[in-house]
Amino acid sequence: MPADVAVTGGAVAPELIANLAAASRILAAQGVVDGFGHVSMRHPAAAGRYLLSRSIAPALVTPADIIEYDLDSNSCNANGRSSFLERFIHGEIYRARPDVTAIVHSHSPSVIPFGLVGVPMRAMFHNAAFIAAGAPVFDIREKFGATDMLVSNAAKAAALAAVMARHDIALMRAHGSVACGPTLQTAVFRAVYTEVNARVQHWTAALGGGAAMAALDADEGRLADVVNQTAGMRAWDLWRTQVRSEVNW
Repeated sequence: MPADVAVTGGAVAPELIANLAAASRILAAQGVVDGFGHVSMRHPAAAGRYLLSRSIAPALVTPADIIEYDLDSNSCNANGRSSFLERFIHGEIYRARPDVTAIVHSHSPSVIPFGLVGVPMRAMFHNAAFIAAGAPVFDIREKFGATDMLVSNAAKAAALAAVMARHDIALMRAHGSVACGPTLQTAVFRAVYTEVNARVQHWTAALGGGAAMAALDADEGRLADVVNQTAGMRAWDLWRTQVRSEVNW
């Protein structure tokens, strides 16, 4: 493992570290991640640092697994623990988006088809309101040609961040997606409901047989998302309680 080179942004409250570890387990419990995928949080006291678990299955993450990185995705306290190859996704989105404080990268199965065909993902119901603003698709081959499909360096991650732009979600062709938010709880909520929304859109398309979909428009999405910023905490409180029972934190 490379030596730690980043400088720490300072101590982080244990309850925040515990929430980040819980977020990883929540995403696994909700079927958004399996053995792969990860969730990060911007350092609460240092905008140029972020927190992410070591390379481990999401359902197994504990507070002891959390590592601090700078925006170049260099670690400051890995101490020999392995890092995710795609940690650069987090560093470059945080660099490009000062408004973002949490990011989820996943490969949720119902979402992947929307990066493979020319059918845009739409906001099918109020909990997925943020999707009404758009879900652009990042195709890694457009800039980098044939690759292993992993966003494993800063240049690829910066290209993903550019496609994501000001959206709350970006799809990744033949790979997965990235969801972000102004809080950890919102990013988790959005990642979960992106997967749910994808399922609902598949069902709606099959049921409608080509008929028009009465999905949320941009104004409806904007208005509903404001409500979700606070109402969504109800889901977080439930999910957090469910994973808390799994470990003694």
